[in-house]
Amino acid sequence: MGGIRHLYLHLPFCAHRCGYCDFVTVVGRRELHGRYLDALLAELELERELLAPELDTVYLGGGTPTFTEASELERLLAALPGAGEVTVEANPETVTAQLARLLRSGGVTRVSLGAQSFQPGLLAVLERQAGPAAVRRAFYHLRDASIDNISLDLVYGIPGQSPSDLACDLEEAIALAPEHLSCYELEAKPGTRFTRAHGQELARQAEAMEGYFELVVETLVGAGYRWYETANFCREGRRARHNLAYWLGRDYLGVGIGAVSTAGGLRWRNRPGLGAYVAALAAGRRPPRELEELGADVRRRERLMLGLRLDEPLRLDEVVGAFDPGAVGRLERLGLLERRGNGVVLTRHGRLLGGGATVELLAEMPANSPVAVS
Repeated sequence: MGGIRHLYLHLPFCAHRCGYCDFVTVVGRRELHGRYLDALLAELELERELLAPELDTVYLGGGTPTFTEASELERLLAALPGAGEVTVEANPETVTAQLARLLRSGGVTRVSLGAQSFQPGLLAVLERQAGPAAVRRAFYHLRDASIDNISLDLVYGIPGQSPSDLACDLEEAIALAPEHLSCYELEAKPGTRFTRAHGQELARQAEAMEGYFELVVETLVGAGYRWYETANFCREGRRARHNLAYWLGRDYLGVGIGAVSTAGGLRWRNRPGLGAYVAALAAGRRPPRELEELGADVRRRERLMLGLRLDEPLRLDEVVGAFDPGAVGRLERLGLLERRGNGVVLTRHGRLLGGGATVELLAEMPANSPVAVS
């Protein structure tokens, strides 16, 4: 058996593709849910030897995993290896009392609920299907099913949003008392219909992002949440263990279309085509993939960039060669970085700068760094 302790499964189906979304999604296609689940489980079986006998985390992402036909979702949950944390992403409009009970009986320990906002006008801009009442209703269905680890996703920088709108969203979220909150700035890819429709307003919102970010941090920290990662906040002991594995540079296995894995100095990504994926696994073959060799230099740089997003020290002896030693002193003198033992951590001011301090720390990439191969 292998040693990977973190498993990601991609369920791409959605009722609707929001204009700003750039995830691998498939709209509708309920007639394919069963065949896709067959393929997903076949890929998991082909890669089973990479996994440790016991897993730390399992994560079902999407798409909208809870849009998947309930019988197929139940079948998938029953087939999964056990893990200490099992997370399922959910859109509020898909969460009924029955579905919440299905998740709980299927071994789900944590649900990530995509609220995005509590303002009807902003939800309409985002093309979200659920209104504020549906978000609250979904949350309480999960609570009634005894799911005691719920994360809410919020987005800021939405066209038409004001600081007071964001303050109201944070107040609404805190009132529900979730164990975890993820707060992301809206990223709309150039050339999408969303940017074509809202380009000028998106440019205006980009100038307000710093203020929004500070408001998020100040409000949630003031409400007793730990700001443990750049965009993530939790009650004590409720960090997202699966995502934490990514930020700490752990190996992980991803199955499903578009899913990414890292193991043994390699990273591979399944190509996003649904038909080719299902056909390959029905024939007993691994799906079409893109493969990248990960040299030690690349892994150390990634460890540095992701590790500095956390509120705990990054050990410098783990990233030797990835950082500029002179920059450590400069950032320390500027009050952006502090040393703790043999590690470093960004100060509050350094973290509020986003990636600026991290970029300053990075050493130049060696000329012979690895390139993708396939």
